[in-house]
Amino acid sequence: VQLQASGGGLVQAGGSLRLSCAASGSIARINAMGWYRQTPGKQRELVADITSAGTANYEDSVKGRFTISRDNAKNTVYLQMNSLKPEDTAVYFCNADYYDGDTYYGGIFGAWGQGTQVTVSS
Repeated sequence: VQLQASGGGLVQAGGSLRLSCAASGSIARINAMGWYRQTPGKQRELVADITSAGTANYEDSVKGRFTISRDNAKNTVYLQMNSLKPEDTAVYFCNADYYDGDTYYGGIFGAWGQGTQVTVSS
């Protein structure tokens, strides 16, 4: 399974960006999908995730500013980021827990996208 992320870029503080991540390959079922971010010298942290039923969970610092959504028919997850702050600057990675018909892959063993840079200038 491959995840292809897109939508990162450079934006001024207060601006918006929308990230997309599409899954492809040998997929029988995708369970949770999520977005993580990482800055140099720090561990990768969960930003938001969403179950296949649409229940979303957010890291405290992004609540009210970011919205995660998914299109199950397209195996795609989105992250709408509004009111961006310089501290949101990071490489953003998408993740998917999935079942390929034989084996379940979840958490760090799930599929990961290649990372997309988000830079917020002050």
